[in-house]
Amino acid sequence: MRKIFDFHLHPFIDLKDRIGSYAAPASAEAFVAHLKKVGITACAGSVIHRIDGTDFAPIREMNDQALRFRDLHPDFYYPGMHVLAGFPDESIQEIDRMRAEGVKLIGELVPYSMGYKEYMHPSLQPVWEYAEKMQMPVSIHSMDLTDMEKLVAAYPKLTVVMAHPGEFASLQQKLEVMKKHRNAYLDICGTGLFRYNMLSYTVKAIGADRVLFATDFPTCNAAMQVAAVDYEDITPADREAIFHGNAERLLGLK
Repeated sequence: MRKIFDFHLHPFIDLKDRIGSYAAPASAEAFVAHLKKVGITACAGSVIHRIDGTDFAPIREMNDQALRFRDLHPDFYYPGMHVLAGFPDESIQEIDRMRAEGVKLIGELVPYSMGYKEYMHPSLQPVWEYAEKMQMPVSIHSMDLTDMEKLVAAYPKLTVVMAHPGEFASLQQKLEVMKKHRNAYLDICGTGLFRYNMLSYTVKAIGADRVLFATDFPTCNAAMQVAAVDYEDITPADREAIFHGNAERLLGLK
C-alpha cells in the first residue's frame, strides 16, 4: 500500500478547534474520513484555536485534545504539542508530560494565534534548548525570516520545520536558509505548491531529504496537495521521501 504522511494539519474534536473558512469538515470523523479518501495514511499536527497568551491553561487543553484525538485514531494521527512564550518552566514541564505520552513533535506553532510575535523571544530560549536536548523536532508557522534563521542558527541540533513555501521570493529566502543550516526543513503546505514546478525547483536546489509533504488541512485542500506532488517532475525516490520517508525519519517511526 502506498504511504502518504501529512506532517502538518490541525485536527479537532470540539468544533471550536476547527480551523478553515468554510465550516468543513462537519465532524472529527469526517475529518479523518476525508484524509483517508484522498490517500493520507498517517498525519501529525497540533490542535489550535486563538488565545491571548496570558494563561498557560489553554495550552494544556489543546494538547489534551490532541492526545484524545490520537487515542481515537491510533497509528493514524501523531500529536503535535504547543509551548508558549512567557511560560518557560510550564512549557518545559509540558514537554515532559507530552513525551511521557509518546508525543514526538512540537507544533505547528502559530505565534499570532498564541499572543506572541517571535520564536526567539527570550522566554522561549530555554524551551528550545530543552527541545534540542530531547531531540524533539519543532514545526513552525513561517513568519519573519530573520527570526526563523536566528532560531535554526542558535540551536544547530534542533530540527526546525518551516511551514509554507510561500511565493517565489519567500521560497528563495527559505532555500538560502536551508543551504546554510542543515537543521532547517520545509513543509510544502499552503501558498506555493500550486505554482507549477515549485517542488521540482526546490528539490533541485536543496535535495528531497528535507522536504516534507503537508496539507494544513482543513485550511487547505488535501487532495490538491497530493496531486501536486504526484505530478511534479521529481524521481520516484524523491517522491517517496517527501510523501512519507522524511517525516517517518524525523519522528523516529522508521
